[in-house]
Formats: sequence, C-alpha cells, structure tokens
Amino acid sequence: MAKKVKQQELSGAQDLYNFLFEACNIIRGPVSQDNFKDYITPLLYYKRISDVYDEEVEEALIASNGDEEYASLPEQHRFVIPDGCHWQDIRERSENLGSAIVEAMRKIEIANPDTLYGVLSIFSAQKWTDKKVLSDERIRNLIEHLSKRRLGNKDYPADLMGDAYEVLLKKFADDSKAQAGEFYTPRAVVRLLVRILDPQPGETVYDPACGSGGMLIEAIRYMHSDDLCCGSIFGQEKNVVNAAIAKMNLFLHGASDFNIMQGDTLRNPKILQNDALARFDCVIANPPFSLEKWGAKEWSTDKYGRNLWGTPSDSCGDYPWIQHMVCSMSFDKGRMAVVMPQGVLFRGNQDGEIRKKLVQSDLVEAVVTLGDKLFYGTQLSPCFLILRRKKPAEHSARILMIDGSRILTPKRAQNELSDADVDRLYELYANYADVEDFAKVVTLADIEAKDFSLSPNRYVEYHREEVKPYAEVKAEFLAAYETLKRCEARFVELINQ
Repeated sequence: MAKKVKQQELSGAQDLYNFLFEACNIIRGPVSQDNFKDYITPLLYYKRISDVYDEEVEEALIASNGDEEYASLPEQHRFVIPDGCHWQDIRERSENLGSAIVEAMRKIEIANPDTLYGVLSIFSAQKWTDKKVLSDERIRNLIEHLSKRRLGNKDYPADLMGDAYEVLLKKFADDSKAQAGEFYTPRAVVRLLVRILDPQPGETVYDPACGSGGMLIEAIRYMHSDDLCCGSIFGQEKNVVNAAIAKMNLFLHGASDFNIMQGDTLRNPKILQNDALARFDCVIANPPFSLEKWGAKEWSTDKYGRNLWGTPSDSCGDYPWIQHMVCSMSFDKGRMAVVMPQGVLFRGNQDGEIRKKLVQSDLVEAVVTLGDKLFYGTQLSPCFLILRRKKPAEHSARILMIDGSRILTPKRAQNELSDADVDRLYELYANYADVEDFAKVVTLADIEAKDFSLSPNRYVEYHREEVKPYAEVKAEFLAAYETLKRCEARFVELINQ
C-alpha cells in the first residue's frame, strides 16, 4: 500500500512538473533557458500564495457562517495580500502586465515584512518590465497557463508541490550546467549525507552555503516535518537570487519558521548568537569548490576565531569552509557533513598543514570519495567528510576510509547514484569495518605514516588476481591454439564434403 501511495505521489509531482515546464516553454526564445528560474520561480510562488489565501478564505467563511469580514482578517491567513495584489487582480489587467506583477509582489513583501520581505523583489523588475523581452501578450499567455490549475495546499500538498519544484530546479540545472552547481546538489547525495547525520526532531540544522535549500529540505523531510523542526532550520547563501529561491523552496515544501540569511558566509557570517558564531547539532553543506579570492586577508584575523588551524591561500577556499563548519558544530551533539573536491585530501602547502591539524583533532569520523560526473558544473571528482564532536569510543583515533568511486549508475550525460547505490554507501559507513575494494578503518598513526593523506585509495586493500607464471600461460595458449587449428581443419573438411 505504501509503495502504491509513493508511486501516486511521484506521478503527481511529475504531472505538476510537466505543467510548470510548459510555462517555461511559453517564454522560451526571448528568455534564455539560463534565466527561466528568474521568471518561473517568483510567478509560481505568487500563484501559490494567492491560491492558499483563497483556501483560507473558504475555510474561514465556513467556520463563520459566511462572515466575509471575519474571513478577511489577517489572523485567518498565513500571508497578507493587499487590495489589488491578488493573482486574480493581475489576471484582469489588460496592459503593462509586467509592471503590475512587479508592483503586486513588492506590495505583498511590504505587507509581510517578517516572512517575505526581499524574497520576491530580488528577481529583476527590469526583466519583467522590458517589453522587448516579454511582451504583454506573452506574459498574458504565461498568466493564463498558470491559471489553468489551482495550486493551493488542498490541490497540491506541500511535499508534492516542493517535489515538483525540485524536479524543475533539476531541469534548470540540466539546461545550465556551467552555473548549476551554485544552486543544485544531486538529491541522492543530499539524502545520503542527511541519512548519515541522522537529524532528530528538536535538533538544529545549519547549511552555510545553502543554495536552493535542498539539504535543509531533506533534513526536514527526514524528520517527517515534525513540529519541532520549526525554528530549528538555518542557512546562509551568498547569491541573492539563490537565497530567495531557498526561502521559496522551503515554503513550497511546507516549512515554516526557518531562518535563511543572504550574505558571504566566509567574510560575514550572519547567523550569530551573543556576537559569536551560532552552533548547531547538524552542519551540512556543499560549498563552492576551490573558491578563489574568498577573503584570506580578513580570515587571518577572523574575529570569530574560525582560523583554527591556519589561513590557506586566497586562491582556494576549501579549508576555510571546513573550519567555519567545525566552529559551527555544537559542543555536545555536533556533527557535520561537507562535500569537497578530492584535492582537500592530498594537497600540500597550507592545505597540508591544516589537514594535519584536522586529523590530529580526531574530529574526522569518515572520508568518502565519490565517482565522477555526479555533480553539475565541475569536472572535479567529489568527496565528503563526516566529522563528530564526540565520536563513539570504538571510532576514537580512527577514520573510516571509503572508496565509493565505483558505486554509481552510469548514464550517458550525467552519472547518478541510484537508491541501491545510496544504500550501499550508507551500509559501508554504518558498518565501519574493512571491506575489500571499498573500505578500510585506519588509525591516526597510519595516516601520519602517509604524510596525513586522507585519500581512501591509499589505504583500502584492493583484490588482486593471482598472476600465473609466464611458462604456464604460454603452454595454455599453445594448447588452445592447437585445438583451434584442429577445429578449423575439421570445419573445412565438413564444408567440402
């Protein structure tokens, strides 16, 4: 029964995705596919808000025996929609539709300063009002297309709506691979990391490079959207558009009372507590790989003390992200999962010195390398590190090395991790034991003996076939060759009869 329900949910999400992607096709041509999300995302959000508002009106009218004044009270609604700003109001406009949409979204933001301010207006008003790009006729077609379906909670529950939007984000990533890594992490990787961290209702979760919010959403999903998730979800994102998308994505998935900040996490972390870095039970991220000009000068005198083990070159910001995340872990239950390019496992110079201190801290529980062509926008093979403030006693002074480079499902353009692949990688982590060809538990002394390299392929024991002596192989070849000649002669004899 559960399997049937899941299949129905997937079918519903795919159907809604198809509907939303048709909206993309309406603006295809004047709008490049790289910019689809800048138009479809805010419009989808606007339509959802309006339809949810209408549902709340209907519920309030039923509860109040038709009292329209009661149904319009702000406390009956999750969001306030000012007069003239509802989706239907825009639908009734005959001209200057782009300007009308921009104005309506701006007023909705102002009316909801605690929840929506800066979320919709971050999408360029100039794009919407430039009739050389989008004519009134094309915007009208877009509005009428989205008006074909109600997108309220009763029509599409938050999970289903969010899943359809996630598929749409993936499509945006497919169409814009060069920039996709900024806002899209393969969901199979996200599921694996969240499963390993095992967040529990009531625990805090933080993503310092949250992109479209996928890791935070998966954490909420993992906790079955428990009420205790409210107020426990935090993220920061440098890109202003992606920060807005993260807020919308969380909303579309039914999340509430979350805190997403926009800004440069390495230069200006914004999620603080008593003027110090806030600390969280689960810290998870896929930061930009090998970020250049990330702020080494400021980092060397960081007022939050994040330069625990040193300041890397300004040409590569991988280890600053790791150090920031370590400083963001709570002192008791803190654990973290971070996706990185594999260079962090073996690079020398400042990175090598920092890696040495990281190993000696005994915070690292596991290192996992992944296969190639799994991530958009990079040719680098990724890995991820699992760190814990308090490792189990049997893991103390040890690190599990997993070579997962061959655990994937090959695809023509982009490789994937299937559900079975995710289960296999998780099983290797959970068992925390030696497995030929895949995993090896090593001591810190073992790592020191290899100059503090964290590359699993330097530790995992690989199966090697026994090599037969040359004389034996040659004798087998000659015997096979003689057999071949006899068979060929017999074949010629038969066909000449």
